[in-house]
Amino acid sequence: MKQAIVARTDIGMGQGKLAAQVAHASLSAYEDTDPGARTDWKGGGQKKVVLKASGESEIFELADRAEREGVPHAVIRDAGHTQLESGTVTALAVGPAADDRVDRVTGHLSLF
Repeated sequence: MKQAIVARTDIGMGQGKLAAQVAHASLSAYEDTDPGARTDWKGGGQKKVVLKASGESEIFELADRAEREGVPHAVIRDAGHTQLESGTVTALAVGPAADDRVDRVTGHLSLF
């Protein structure tokens, strides 16, 4: 099992902001995952990969694909307290789910 977190590369997030948005995405998708899958993922080392998205439209296309595949996911919007405008879409988490299910949604993306 794994989780893929897809972060935007077009909005100039600093490293700390990026780390915070990835963490928000990971936790949000985890909370929407069924308890059995959460237990399996945690017991298996909580494998994660962080990938690049070129912009907001790609985030929403991937979220739609995850929805169609029945894979837990979460789109993250920034609160606007620091670097970005409130409501800016920053990241998407896909999974945790079986590797092949996550790969059907995000397998074509590049590593961050």
